[in-house]
Amino acid sequence: MHTACNEIVEDIEDLVSSKAFPPINRYNRGQNIVTRIVKKKYQNITEDDFKYKCDSIIPGTQVIYIKTWGCSHNISDSEYMAGQLQSYGYKLTDDKKAADLWLLNSCTVKNPAEDHFRNDIAEAQKLGKYIVVAGCVPQGGPKTKFLKGLSVIGVQQIDRVVEVVEETLKGNSVRLFSQKKQDGKKIGGASLDLPKIRRNRLIEIIPINTGCLNQCTYCKTKHARGALGSYLPDEIISRAQQSFKEGVVELWLTSEDTGTYGRDIGSSLPELLWKLVDIIPERCMMRIGMTNPPYILEHLDEIAKILSHPRVYSFLHIPVQSGSDSVLSAMKREYLRSEFEEVVDTLRQKIPGITIATDIICGFPTETEEDFQETLELCDKYKFPTLFINQFYPRPGTPAAKMQKIPANTVKERTKRLTTLFHSYETYSSKIGEIEDVLVTEEAHDGQHYVAHNKYYEQVLVPKYPNLIGQYIKVKILSTKKYCLISEPIDVKTKLNISYTPSTYFLLIFIFFLSLRYIWKLFI
Repeated sequence: MHTACNEIVEDIEDLVSSKAFPPINRYNRGQNIVTRIVKKKYQNITEDDFKYKCDSIIPGTQVIYIKTWGCSHNISDSEYMAGQLQSYGYKLTDDKKAADLWLLNSCTVKNPAEDHFRNDIAEAQKLGKYIVVAGCVPQGGPKTKFLKGLSVIGVQQIDRVVEVVEETLKGNSVRLFSQKKQDGKKIGGASLDLPKIRRNRLIEIIPINTGCLNQCTYCKTKHARGALGSYLPDEIISRAQQSFKEGVVELWLTSEDTGTYGRDIGSSLPELLWKLVDIIPERCMMRIGMTNPPYILEHLDEIAKILSHPRVYSFLHIPVQSGSDSVLSAMKREYLRSEFEEVVDTLRQKIPGITIATDIICGFPTETEEDFQETLELCDKYKFPTLFINQFYPRPGTPAAKMQKIPANTVKERTKRLTTLFHSYETYSSKIGEIEDVLVTEEAHDGQHYVAHNKYYEQVLVPKYPNLIGQYIKVKILSTKKYCLISEPIDVKTKLNISYTPSTYFLLIFIFFLSLRYIWKLFI
């Protein structure tokens, strides 16, 4: 049984979740300790108060546990914070009980994620741990009761995590929330050149912009990440080039909406992508992150060309949320169902085999049975291979939270019906027997396989032969499941892990002559 692909998929990151590989530290710097003069000590230090520094503790004697919820943007933020902390001497651990301080990086998209975040805070307090919270929950709701008295680092202040941790370990409560600006305009965020510890040493996650242009009535991310702020193309290119030099084989571009990239700096997503394609090495791949329908519509032809490039995954995550125009209007999604269908139809026509993932919210307050039927019809029409099904959760402070809710049993019933539809069709059975090139990047949950992806970013399980990690290999598809394909390498050298160098040939010839000599002696 291949348990690696039998798990419930709730978000795109679940398609690639795995046991983490040993992290790499991008920089071995920051070991020098700068002693600071005591000017004034605050029990609750704000951004303005940070000019008064307390004397520094000695880094390296404290142990820090980091936990992350949410999207790949949050994962990237945690990687940057981990890199800075380690470069200044702090020790990182996966054992939360052994840690002196917990750094909890939160997500505000769904109630369950926020509930887990709150529960971890309570656990840390019960164990007497120092706590620093980060991410969208405190940024979007800084006055939230369960955050009272805790140190908070804003989503654009991750470059100051060391300062916040130092002050917290001295018993101070620090709260940093301000937005990064340049010439009076919001910019992408903390520098992309910060030290980093990757969750997976083979995958580099680069945030290309922060914030959002939408005003969706159900979403609180805009409250946290703010308005659009794009990184300059040269910053992103430089970061990607450095990552490939460090052994990365897969590049992820992430943001709250990649399609909006560059609108604030006179650039565009296709312009950035063409520059990145030029610097991606052979046998390496790039994945483009989530984009909403209105913005991808503007660049359909160019995006189709880019997604067809051999070093770019033919994959795109485009959330539709509902198949009903009336519900989309109440959500303020700023597009019609027909426009979403135009995106899907165009991309499928121009890129045969492309994988398009989408999201559905079941039970939005204005959703009628007729509206939901339209959603079912849309999903049945396209039979998306990856469908993220979510129940509506009223997020505090959003317009949708004030709308009259649909009965919970109705929401659950609709969620179940859509889930049943999703599991009623096969996705990959036609691929059995095909030969495909795949990039191996992770270890599967079952411990018996590696996780690879083909050109269409379909998850392919490969037997755990030696030294396959990071390799681009040919496989034959033997069988399929709902979320993945089961394969076998077709190259004998791959299976045996034989590298045919001149020394290997010499060794084989030597063994051959020894065998002949042994056989000759037997006959004599």
